[in-house]
Amino acid sequence: MTNPSANLHAAFARQIDLALDALEAAGTLPGGLPRGAVTCEPPRDPSHGDLATNAAMVLARPAGTNPRALAAALVAELEKAPHITSAGIAGPGFINLRLDGAAWLAELARIAETGADYGKSAMGGGNVVNVEYVSANPTGPMHMGHCRGAVVGDALAALLEFAGYKVIREYYVNDAGGQVDVLARSVHLRYREALGEDIGEIPSGLYPGDYLVPVGQELAKEYGDTYAAAPEAQWLAPFRARAVAAMLIAIKHDLSLLGIHHDLFSSEAELQAAGKPEAAEKWLRAHDLVYDGLLEAPKGKTPEDWEPVELPLFRSTKFGDDQDRPIRKSDGSWTYFGADLAYHFQKAESADALVDIWGADHAGTVKRIKAAVAAMTGADGATPKPFEVKLVQMVQLLKGGEPFKMSKRAGNFVTLADVVEMVGKDVVRFTMLTRKPDAQMDFDFDKVVEASKDNPVFYVQYCHARICSTLRKGATEGMAPSADHLDLLGEEELGLVKIAAQFPRVVEAAAAAREPHRVAFFLYDLAAAFHAYWNVGNDRPEKRFIVAHDSKLTSSRLFLAVQIGQVVKNGLALLGVEAAEEL
Repeated sequence: MTNPSANLHAAFARQIDLALDALEAAGTLPGGLPRGAVTCEPPRDPSHGDLATNAAMVLARPAGTNPRALAAALVAELEKAPHITSAGIAGPGFINLRLDGAAWLAELARIAETGADYGKSAMGGGNVVNVEYVSANPTGPMHMGHCRGAVVGDALAALLEFAGYKVIREYYVNDAGGQVDVLARSVHLRYREALGEDIGEIPSGLYPGDYLVPVGQELAKEYGDTYAAAPEAQWLAPFRARAVAAMLIAIKHDLSLLGIHHDLFSSEAELQAAGKPEAAEKWLRAHDLVYDGLLEAPKGKTPEDWEPVELPLFRSTKFGDDQDRPIRKSDGSWTYFGADLAYHFQKAESADALVDIWGADHAGTVKRIKAAVAAMTGADGATPKPFEVKLVQMVQLLKGGEPFKMSKRAGNFVTLADVVEMVGKDVVRFTMLTRKPDAQMDFDFDKVVEASKDNPVFYVQYCHARICSTLRKGATEGMAPSADHLDLLGEEELGLVKIAAQFPRVVEAAAAAREPHRVAFFLYDLAAAFHAYWNVGNDRPEKRFIVAHDSKLTSSRLFLAVQIGQVVKNGLALLGVEAAEEL
């Protein structure tokens, strides 16, 4: 099979490299200039050509020459290359290239040959990336506040694998804080209820959702009334463990409704029990990154009862933070930052790069945890391991443009399971990727199931379904896809290939930027182009995919349709969305 990375853009990037090599050999260009910033991509305006390169722009200054003069020399070399019909200089030195039809037909054949692998890349080189996402407190069912980050993280993991990375999908279980003690007390109340006690209204401060009722019933069956009147010290630990385990089962079930499965669930409680925070503190002290010092007074008006306290502080100001941060509280317990620091230290031991998907409400802690990771992975002269935090904004639920409420078993929020049941997994996943994660999002239950161009989910799904329908119709008329007469395809048909051929570079760019929504944007553009071509056939029968009196042209257009459908299917697979065969 052809190397899936050997796509059209990569092939012509290689032609640009060869042309630069020729200029070096001729002495027109000094040898050894770094070419990392040289690009080969479609121009912003398609009327300017098929591909554009900035080679002359980025190499002229280090070469000590004028960009347009270098561009002229480079154009002369590129015009010798196969499949380049013209090369022209634009503006201060950009070069636009036009390719012959054979280049695009070869790419169409490459899509057919590589199939589900079309768009795959080796750019990751097998490097390990740890992607941590969701990591919701194990205190109740998944809700829509978790959904967007879950989808973004899962799509990013799939994208990185497709781009040649090895990926660890991780969920960090925050099971060591006060919230799990509240959970245990809430379950104990339901346990007493299951034993027949009238518990009345759920006290303020406990979790009110009836999702804890079955947990209490199971504990009542197992323990009888052993802990009904027992002091909290006797039942808190076992009830906490059982409650967290039950919540994780529920969380995994809810995530599975979205097709999400993590490789690793890391427990904060286990991390602390294993002494990992102490080990991290010892290591940081040995590298003069933690010291005992006085915590700065809170900014603004200082509380009357505030007193300076000596605490172990991480030198986060050394890495761009505005103050050094405590890793322990005054009672000796770990701060959230201290525990999180140790957790990231652990993750970094088994990964080459880290990516965290966080809710936007955690924006204030990004700088300090990035400082900690840079410190821990960049000690003793090492290059710090890449670490990115992607912030995801909340989703506002609407119905018909109005805020949406529904009956909730969760107590005070709309569950993810409820939403998936209402509109389906694919609609939820694709919709979550139709905007940049850090942009606000409205999820309107009416809009996301609307059969219109304004609904990206439907528009892309309909593209694939329309292709499948066309192929079925062709089969009933004895017409089948064939690559035997692809030279019959004209400029309008090749226009679809030109857009589809961008998929491999979209994959690499999206993986490099850690932005899976770019794939969703690309799919919408490809679907729009396909639907536009289809609509031409409504007015011009000779432009339809099936032309009854011309089997050769029909077989070629059906072959084109199959490959466009394959690219749509590949892109949807990265987003975790099924490619519908009929709607």
